[in-house]
Amino acid sequence: MIEKGTKIAEARGKLGVLLVGMGAVTTTFVAGVEAVRRGLASPIGSLTQMGAIRLGKRTEGRSPLIKDFVPLASLDDLVFGAWDIFEENAYDAALNAGVLEKELLLQIRPQMSRLRPMRAVFDQKYVKRLHGEHVKEGRTKMDLAEQLIRDIAEFKRKHRCTRLVMIWCASTEIFIKPHAVHRTIHRFERAMQENHPAIAPSMIYAYAAIRSGVSFANGAPNLTLDVPALTTLAEQQGVPICGKDFKTGQTLMKTILAPGLKARLLGLHGWYSTNILGNRDGEVLDDPGSFKTKEESKLSVLEYILQPSVYPDLYGDFTHLVRINYYPPRGDNKEGWDNIDIFGWLGYPMQIKIDFLCRDSILAAPIVLDLVLFLDLAARAGMRGIQEWLSFYFKSPMCAPELYPEHDLFIQLMKLKNTLRHMRGEELITHLGLEYYD
Repeated sequence: MIEKGTKIAEARGKLGVLLVGMGAVTTTFVAGVEAVRRGLASPIGSLTQMGAIRLGKRTEGRSPLIKDFVPLASLDDLVFGAWDIFEENAYDAALNAGVLEKELLLQIRPQMSRLRPMRAVFDQKYVKRLHGEHVKEGRTKMDLAEQLIRDIAEFKRKHRCTRLVMIWCASTEIFIKPHAVHRTIHRFERAMQENHPAIAPSMIYAYAAIRSGVSFANGAPNLTLDVPALTTLAEQQGVPICGKDFKTGQTLMKTILAPGLKARLLGLHGWYSTNILGNRDGEVLDDPGSFKTKEESKLSVLEYILQPSVYPDLYGDFTHLVRINYYPPRGDNKEGWDNIDIFGWLGYPMQIKIDFLCRDSILAAPIVLDLVLFLDLAARAGMRGIQEWLSFYFKSPMCAPELYPEHDLFIQLMKLKNTLRHMRGEELITHLGLEYYD
């Protein structure tokens, strides 16, 4: 916990942004930042760039932009690096991803073409539908981690960065349960030396980042950071971490709608969700092992928001099903269908239907930007370990072991903004409002 009004170090120098995976999300994010820098587009969807924060009483009329309230790094100071299993540069990768129009990409082609990925740590056993040859070789997983640590140091030196942040934007790995080797850093490191199967590639990246003093966010539903060995190491190293699984598309809709149902005490019989998705993420999730990881992330949302144990008559026996179907013609333009069977006064049944035709990477890119800037802010403020105040951005937010995660989008936003107020010595906003009528 940081003290109220804590001193925050200035955002001096270059901020290195290291991205694991250079697919649709990474290239959309990098292209977006390059376009915003040049006045070609607006950073729509980014809380750090377009969001305001109320300070004090409503009658005071103080609502500065967040970027003017807290000392965030400038977009002009961001420097990008990446790892990927394919060696094509960011411009070609963006063309292949098919998210952004070629007309926009041509305007930033020189900048995108300069971003070439480093060789990735990859093992097909963990992402069975992908095949790549631009990968590192090592005798042990610890050897691979040390190669990543050298990559990090070399990137920082080459680009003269004063600080670094790492974001996992790569594919969903197969489902892994917590194992005894995850309990302590000693066991974890020994397991890396022994090439234990419970150490997935994403964990190797997280370990290398934390050992290097680099903040890390996990944008996929992989176990990755969510183990005592790495959360404890982050605390010891003074490194902020957060995750997991960027909250986009269908789950975003659930975290908006479900709090509304609970607020009005409308009951739920069932919530059926299905998706069609045709990009690399959809191909990966076509594998049952990777889908199991995503399913666990998606299914937990309603249970935590609706609290069946607190409201058994309304939510004690609802059915929740999630399906994802790989459909190549759709590309990155995901379509999510939801059928929601609810009941109201006197038990009368009603239905809600949602057809969300969204662009997954367009929704994820501003999340990546905000996490980069907020994690850097947290590091400069001396915050360490799990950053629960960043739950706003994730499907399965990390939290202390004795707590349950907060999934309600509106509570998450209040938590985030109150953390910023606390950091700057401002009073927290409770929305009580009684002081106006005294």
